[in-house]
Amino acid sequence: MNSKKMALLLLLIIPTILSAQKSVIIPQPVSVQFTTGNCVIDKNTALKFNKTDIALQEAAVFFKSVINTISGIELPNNVVKNKSIEFKFINNAELGDEGYLLHITPTSIQIAANKKAGLIYGMQSLFQTLPVIQTNAALIIPCMEIKDYPRFKWRGMHLDVSRHFFGPQFVKEYINLLASYKMNIFHWHLVDDTGWRIEIKKYPLLAQVGAWRVDETDKVWGDRPQAKQGEAPTYGGYYTQEQIKDIIKYAAERNVTIVPEIEMPGHVASAIAAYPALSCTQVPQLPLTGGDYTGMSSNYCAGNDSVFLFLQNVLTEVINLFPSKYIHIGGDEVDKAPWHKCAKCQARIKREGLKNEDELQSYFIRRIEKFIVNKHRQTIGWDEILEGGLAPEATVMSWRGEAGGIQAAKMNHNVVMTPGNPLYFDQYQAGPEGEPTAIGGMSTLKKVYDYDPIPKELNETEAKYVLGAQANLWAEYITTPQHATYMVLPRMLALAEDVWSPKQSKNWQSFNERLQHQFKGFEQRGLNFCYGNFTVDIKPVSENGKLSVTLFTEILNGKIYYTTDGSLPTTESLKYAASIPVSASTVIKAVTVLNGKVMGLKPAEQSFVMHKAIGKNVIYTNPVSKYYMADGPNSLTDGVRGTYAVGKFWHGFSEEDMIATIDLGEEKNVTSISLGCLQHYKDWIFMPSAVKYEISLDGKTFTILQTINNTVSVEDRNSVIKDFTATFAGQNAKFIRVTATNTVCPKGHPGEGKPSWIFADEIIVN
Repeated sequence: MNSKKMALLLLLIIPTILSAQKSVIIPQPVSVQFTTGNCVIDKNTALKFNKTDIALQEAAVFFKSVINTISGIELPNNVVKNKSIEFKFINNAELGDEGYLLHITPTSIQIAANKKAGLIYGMQSLFQTLPVIQTNAALIIPCMEIKDYPRFKWRGMHLDVSRHFFGPQFVKEYINLLASYKMNIFHWHLVDDTGWRIEIKKYPLLAQVGAWRVDETDKVWGDRPQAKQGEAPTYGGYYTQEQIKDIIKYAAERNVTIVPEIEMPGHVASAIAAYPALSCTQVPQLPLTGGDYTGMSSNYCAGNDSVFLFLQNVLTEVINLFPSKYIHIGGDEVDKAPWHKCAKCQARIKREGLKNEDELQSYFIRRIEKFIVNKHRQTIGWDEILEGGLAPEATVMSWRGEAGGIQAAKMNHNVVMTPGNPLYFDQYQAGPEGEPTAIGGMSTLKKVYDYDPIPKELNETEAKYVLGAQANLWAEYITTPQHATYMVLPRMLALAEDVWSPKQSKNWQSFNERLQHQFKGFEQRGLNFCYGNFTVDIKPVSENGKLSVTLFTEILNGKIYYTTDGSLPTTESLKYAASIPVSASTVIKAVTVLNGKVMGLKPAEQSFVMHKAIGKNVIYTNPVSKYYMADGPNSLTDGVRGTYAVGKFWHGFSEEDMIATIDLGEEKNVTSISLGCLQHYKDWIFMPSAVKYEISLDGKTFTILQTINNTVSVEDRNSVIKDFTATFAGQNAKFIRVTATNTVCPKGHPGEGKPSWIFADEIIVN
């Protein structure tokens, strides 16, 4: 071999070894200790295990199949070779059911665990040190010792196959991704309004009718027209029971439990399209095509006993298919308006001594739970199942923030944390300029990595009811497997470390370094993924009437350059080094620079305004929604202007008016007051009908200055930001009260007649 070829070979081998010495494993194990040397898996390596133990046999088969896929090597069982890979069961209480010990020397690899799950996870750690596709490269593993076990029992990922049908092969690929990073729950969202995806032999129309809809995928979800008689329902699909059995077996081999979700009592327009008698109106309807629910029934009739018989029959087939301890029954976003009008539902309320429709929903869930418990399974549902009273043994999946989970844990019920921010992976993770269309919001890799499933509101005893966390992938805007993997990768890896690794061992820098190795694996496998959020995070700090700004980029080794004059930043602009004081109204723009190149399509931009109320305390007559607290109670006086990003810098108010009183601290002469508001049609956010301004010297007696009426059309579907500005002759004031009058969603809106949101950002006083 000539010197050039030898040098090339060393370049191919050495980086693999060096990177491994720094650990490439995600999630971070409890402990990793590297020792001297490397172990090479080759034809002189044999598997060693007790061949009479079926679980060890199954583990060996799985290991052999992976090694054969990436190397072509067929490892023999229980023969004498120069090197061995041993699987064994031990009794180690510290490891629990899913922990493992991995011991690698130059001549042996040993994976020991209490149960098969631990063996599988030990293998997954080992696999991460190897190539991911067959390259004929030597399988070189650094010698090391690992002790590892998970922090949480529930480490979940969800996939919505109702809004878009993903075929069995992709479902397996998705499960394989979960397993690679030690996620152990696959929440399979099989039923929703726009598609019934599971074969139920007793009710064949569920698949024949409910699984298919008119193809309107070229249109935005909320703008898709409803189907018309005579149009062919060509879009959709479902899984046969045989396909489901095969997928369950595939998942079990990788220690992934599939939790099926069969929605009820709402989100079931697909079932009603198949069997109209299940609804309160019993009027026939065509399958929904998207988000237009006008005139459509989407709830089961809670007063009809035949509905419960139907669901019991459906659940019997589901339970016979899925070995999961948990059966997910949905329970979210139930439109109770039809129940108000339904004679059968009202009769049920009266007969059962229920107070209202919330308690009728609780009755529905309790009745279903009793059936599931009798089948020796447990019920899990979204946090709306708390409404009207929680079923006795139900587990709550907290998605509307953490409040539902906190409430359930304090009631001694098990909880899975899956708050929309940051664990809804249908939200943007970067950009949004240049990113595939998403439902909205922003959940970056850093936000996911920083998430802790244990809320600070829970004490040590209550925290034990938190089983873990899960991320959800809803498919309104996701219609291809490539788009699905892009939204999941790499955020799923951040969540994997949240729920597996010890809290004290988490380190953002280390995670980012290990992530680069995973990126190479994604590239080799042809997986579509996001390289990162290049948008600079602009964080204002308002204290004692002074405003400063810190800048942060998530990108490993990224540099930040910025401007304060509104111009586009370049590599010739100011380089960020420390917090930036803001003493006058200004616009900061910032970019991430990597390897000398400006990254991203658009710089981050934030406007700041200086005024007489900066940093002053704000008192609210009606509380700010806990879901939209922005940067805290004084977000209306922090000098930060809201942007079109719904989840950032806005205070949200629903049902009630926004009434905010500012204490200026001393008497000041005021000539103008302004309130910034956002309208975002699809998120039920509308301008207040009017904004009233009052002033006071003592905080008790207020004088009305002006009332500014709204001029933005409620039909405007574009995002709109408006300042409600009052100007007047100079007035002395120590207190300022601002009242923004809430309204309801307009006619023709999906939430027609229901309370809308007011989103407010800054009260500017000059």
